[in-house]
Order: sequence, then C-alpha cells, then structure tokens
Amino acid sequence: MKRTLAGWILAALLIPATAFAAAGPAAKPNVLIFFADDMGYSDAGCYGGEIATPNLDKLAANGLRFTQFYNTARCWPSRACITTGYYAQAIRRDGMEGISGGGQGKRPKWARLLPEYLKPLGYRSYHSGKWHIDGPQLAGGFDRSYCLEDHNRNFAPKNHLEDDVKLPPVEPGSGYYTTTAIAEHAIKYLKEHAEKHAAQPFFGYVAFTVPHFPLQAPLEDIARYHDKYSKGWDAVRNDRWQRMKTMGIVNCALSALEREVGPPYHFADAFEKLGPGEARFPLPWSELSDAQREFQAAKMAVHAAMVDRMDREIGRVLDQVKAMGALDNTVIFFASDNGASAEIMVRGDGHDPAAAPGSAASYLCLGPGWSSAANTPLRRHKTWVHEGGISTPLIVHWPAGIKARGELRQNPGHLVDLPPTVVELAGGAWPQTLDGKPVPAPHGKSIVSAFAQDGTVKRDSLWWLHEENRAIRVGDWKLVSAEKQGGQWELYDLSKDRCESNNLAAAMPDKVRELEQAWNKQAEQCRTLALSDGQGAPAAKKAGKAAKKGKQKPKSQE
Repeated sequence: MKRTLAGWILAALLIPATAFAAAGPAAKPNVLIFFADDMGYSDAGCYGGEIATPNLDKLAANGLRFTQFYNTARCWPSRACITTGYYAQAIRRDGMEGISGGGQGKRPKWARLLPEYLKPLGYRSYHSGKWHIDGPQLAGGFDRSYCLEDHNRNFAPKNHLEDDVKLPPVEPGSGYYTTTAIAEHAIKYLKEHAEKHAAQPFFGYVAFTVPHFPLQAPLEDIARYHDKYSKGWDAVRNDRWQRMKTMGIVNCALSALEREVGPPYHFADAFEKLGPGEARFPLPWSELSDAQREFQAAKMAVHAAMVDRMDREIGRVLDQVKAMGALDNTVIFFASDNGASAEIMVRGDGHDPAAAPGSAASYLCLGPGWSSAANTPLRRHKTWVHEGGISTPLIVHWPAGIKARGELRQNPGHLVDLPPTVVELAGGAWPQTLDGKPVPAPHGKSIVSAFAQDGTVKRDSLWWLHEENRAIRVGDWKLVSAEKQGGQWELYDLSKDRCESNNLAAAMPDKVRELEQAWNKQAEQCRTLALSDGQGAPAAKKAGKAAKKGKQKPKSQE
C-alpha cells in the first residue's frame, strides 16, 4: 500500500529505538562524511601511500576499510550520488544521449538530498566546502552551509557563500587557505550545535576541494615533501603496490603503466604556459629531461602537501567531535569523488613560471604520470571508468556500532549506497511517495550489514557512464569501454585481475553480450527516470551537442 509523504514522516518519527538495535546503539548516531576531491585510491597511508595521513590511518585502524568501493569518475555526478542515492544520469546530473547533465541538469523533485530525509528524523545538517549540486544548500535541507564555488584558487577565492548568501572575495595574502577554511566552518557549526542543539543528532558533510588542481598548498606543508618524489612515478608506484599487497588491499599484478595515455582533454596552450618541465605522457622517469624530473617531482610534493593538510584539518574537526563527547556514537565516512586526475590545463589567474610551485601565483595539475601513481595499482584516471578512474577508498569509523578494528571489507559498493545507509542508521526508511506520487527506489543499497560481516550486501550490478566511457560490474565480471579508444568492450574478471590487464572479451563473446544487455537495461532505466517528470527532454534541447551521447564539455568550475 502506498504511503503519503506525511504518513511516511509520521511513521519514521514513531520508529522505536529497539527496531534499530541490531545495527548499533539505541541512541541515533551522528553522521559525518568527509569527501576528498581528485584523491587517488592509494594516496592515504592506510591504503598504501607514503603521504602522512595519521588521522585517516587512525580512523581505519579503529574501523573498516572497503577495498572495492566506487565513485562515478567525475566530480558533479559523484556529489549527486553521495547526496541522493541515485545514479547521476537518472536525476539529470550527468549526461546521456538526449538528456543534459552536469551544470545544465536539474534534479527531478523526487530526487531530494539526504538532509531532507534526516530532518523528520530529528537531525540537524551542516555542509562545508564544495557543492556542485543543483539548487541552494539551505533549500536542500542543510541548516548551515559554507559553500566554496571558486575552484581556481586555494588562497584567495572570489566566489563563496554562507547560508546561501554571497561573501566578499578573499583578499590575497590574508592567510586564507581553502582546506583550513572548510574545516573551520565545519568546526564552527559543530560548536553551535553543541551550544544550541545538543539534544539532536547531527549530520555533517565536509567536502574538501583538495587535492584537485590547481596544486597549491602552504609552503611549510610542501617543504615536508621536498625531494620526496625525486625517484619518480615508476618507483613510487611500485612501492605503493608492494605495501598494498602486504596490507591485503589488492592481490593483482601491477598494471602496466600506459605510456601513451595522456590528459583526457587537449589544451594546447597549457604546455607553452607551463614550460619545458611539463610532460604530456607518463614516460619512464629515466627518459625525462632534468628539467622535467625537477618540475614533476615538485608537482607531486604539492599534491602530497594538499593531502597532508586535509588530514590535519580532518583531525581538527575530529577534535571538536571529541570535545562534544560525541566521537563514539558518530559514524564517520571518508571517500573521494573520483580517481586522481591526468588533466593538464591553466586557468584562473594563470601560471607564473617564476613563482614557487604550489604558491598562489602558480597553476599546476598533477598530470598522467603522478595520477597513475596516485591510483596505484589500477588503470587510468579521472573521467575514465576503468578501475583507476572510479575506485575510492572508503573508511568507516563508529566505535559504538562497529566492533571490528582495522578490518578490510571486500564488498563491492558505490557512493549511491551512502544515503540509504545513513537513512537506516538514523532509524528511517526510504519514502515511497512524495506529494502523492511514487518515489523510485534508490540505486544504492545500505551497507550497514557489512559493518559486522563482509559479503553481506547483495546486489545485481554496479553501472557507469561518463562521456561515453561505459562500464558495468556484475559479481566479479566487469565490462568496460573507453570512447577515446574506439568504444570497444573489454572484459575482466576482477577476482583475479582488478588491474584490468587481461582482456577476455575476444575469448568470451557470450559473456560480453550478456553484460552489454545488462548495461543497456540499466541505461534505459536511468533514461526513464530522468524523463519521469517530463523535464529532461526540454533541458537537453538547450544543451545541444554537448549532451549528445552523454558528452559533457570540461566545466570551468570543475
């Protein structure tokens, strides 16, 4: 029997605490999501990286690490997934043929944000950082928000808002740094919560803008990694892989570094602006010139400094949670929106070759060599839906509700799983109707059962589409194609070949056809949902060729 929205809210409010006892303590837990931007699968120390991330490592040591968790390969669709529970194409936040996405896409009314589900369950919600979701923050259910909308500058952004009200541009030289500012606003909102709303549980969404380009960080942070990367991406990649095998995170052979795969988009003028140190392809380190090795090592030092600083600021937010006496019953998630980026471009205030690497006057991108290292041991980068583009660390920490300490979970999962997970943790249920109209079931599945035991989350498939890069995973089988490589299907058995080195498509055509049919079925379901309110098609006409076949132009704000 269908339930009205009012009926659902009433039922949710009346759910007794004992109905939730199997998942954790009787008191509703707080929830805190930390979300990184363009962070590679192996960047954190607890996933094999050499970057200092003691706070993330401690969360992992006292909680769980998921080894096969996924994002969407790109920023805005991942943010749609982690806040709604639906594939981004189904809610017009990433493009399909005839349907716009990205900055042009507007969600159907039934695709609400997670805070709107939590509010009737007694939660207050806070956002700090990147947004990339359609609509203002407070209208999406957040009670407080600091929104950073300038992604070209880490020291003096020109476009940021608080509680949907635009703030003055940050003055250069003021001491502002995005990562610190995002953490400070999150801390401010938590302090306010403790002072005024201590009787209510909280939901915090802290969306950092690092280590996304431009690679910029405080000079004292960069200094910690001076000369750390002079041995090059081949050596760093091998070292990470060896540690990951020891940790049990991966069991595949290290994928061959694809020397011919460069940036996904071509900006011809970027190499002229950046000078002779830039490298279009991840050539063997020994084949680079002295100028290239120096320039490339300096770039990775900045990337590491950005991750290091993010970890330090996460520690400050956690200190505030501890000061509130709330750490034990706060469910903490950490993930990244896509794999590390092979992009190379210059925008914003431009790049001064004489400026110190990582300073406000520089504009650097990680590029394919170091992106391959950051995504160790997996193939490809952000925008591709091979494993390197879509794999994310997922750390889950909840002392009061998770008995495991330092365990791994091999359960495949996706960012779409977090909203239904959080709703279950809050003691609620996904609504069946909104304004008397049916609400589709989410694409995500709750992973609460995996907190206690691996392998408990059952699903039919996981599905991807971004800029004509396509993939589907059914069990351990993955079908994937890259538009720039002709769109030919590749087939991999991920139980033996997570690094996608042995393409079985030619040997198993029946399996290719089976998975292609499954991919097409999910694509059609997403298309039907995107058009369910009659608004998808008109928006696509305005988007024109950029939306055709799922293509999206690189966004200046991405």
